[in-house]
Amino acid sequence: MKGKQLPSKTVIFLRGMIFPVLLIAVWEAAGIYGFVSETLLPRPSEIFMAFIDLWTTGNLLYHFQVSFLRAIGGFIIGGSLGLLAGLAVGFSSKIEHTLDPTMQMLRTIPTLAVIPLFILWFGFGEVSKVLLIAKGAFFPLYVNAFLGIRSVDGKMYEVAKVLQYSKWKQITNLIIPSALPNILLGLRLALGAAWLALVAAELMGSSEGIGYLITDARQFSQTTVVFVGIIIFAVFGKASDSFIRIFERRLLKWQDSFKG
Repeated sequence: MKGKQLPSKTVIFLRGMIFPVLLIAVWEAAGIYGFVSETLLPRPSEIFMAFIDLWTTGNLLYHFQVSFLRAIGGFIIGGSLGLLAGLAVGFSSKIEHTLDPTMQMLRTIPTLAVIPLFILWFGFGEVSKVLLIAKGAFFPLYVNAFLGIRSVDGKMYEVAKVLQYSKWKQITNLIIPSALPNILLGLRLALGAAWLALVAAELMGSSEGIGYLITDARQFSQTTVVFVGIIIFAVFGKASDSFIRIFERRLLKWQDSFKG
């Protein structure tokens, strides 16, 4: 029986563009015919002109660089610690009994709830913002690394014993490859959480960054600039997720899963 032919990348891209293009067309038409307020919901063409204006003056690039460095810094710190903690808890039931109850309790605390404490402890500077982003990126990787290791099939351990695998060989040849789908999922979720935390961090008294740009524009009712900031967060969040998915496809070639 002939297998199902997968669509090309161009076809996949075009399918993904159908909904946003349709949405923009309806939005633009609603603005032209006066169905929506120009102040509350400016037309996409006006938002695009505001984007061009911010880009040519250099404001957008400057604020984006600040936000990007904050997000990457927080993600590296929080993601690295989350991955290490998840691996440690996954490999050892003793560490799990000691660490996991506290982690699960801390995980349920909303990021917005700890902002006042972070301001009190670290002030309004970069440290509080980067640590807030790190908190957001920590738990997705922690939980998924832990679940990935614990979801390895027990029968594979028995096979490894029969083959007389050493502990190190069990980890590198059996546990890590089996846990990799969960770890990569955790990586994607951690990136998304880092972007969400970045918005919260930059709205708490920042003087630069895309979040500051949005807050400043809101005070002067510059709705087009607010939309530019929101769209940048959305586009870059999608771009970073796609970047991780490229690695996911290459590293998980062996996985024969349902493609839809």
